[in-house]
Amino acid sequence: MMDMLMEQATNVRKEWSAVCDSVIHEKPKFIKRTRDKMWFSSLETMKNILDIYQFTAQKWIEEDGTVTLSLNEIDLVENGENEDAARFKLAQSILEYSVDYYNNYAVYSQSTNRKSHIPYIFKALIIDDAKQIGEIIQCQDGEN
Repeated sequence: MMDMLMEQATNVRKEWSAVCDSVIHEKPKFIKRTRDKMWFSSLETMKNILDIYQFTAQKWIEEDGTVTLSLNEIDLVENGENEDAARFKLAQSILEYSVDYYNNYAVYSQSTNRKSHIPYIFKALIIDDAKQIGEIIQCQDGEN
């Protein structure tokens, strides 16, 4: 069934502008080049696909009154003077890690302990705003 939906890369290359317009205004495309199969979509479509993935963190109030957040999906931890500050620092760390992951995608995406990060990496890269990422982190009280 999937093969029937595939467009040949040669045709996509010949009609690049029309294919791009179609992907933006109509629907994503499945593209086949020899044995390689690809997905081509707008960032808006990808954002909608990734909406199901949420950033969640455990929250601890430290003895000095500061707040520590530990991200559940990726091994990142940040501390701030209050929850908002910790959220923003954690969001910045998510973005920095996402850029590093993307720049080293060939290695990181094949690593067994990092492969599951892929949807979160692309979600963060598409949002591309630490303040906005910080606002969507769902915090739960951590257990000591």
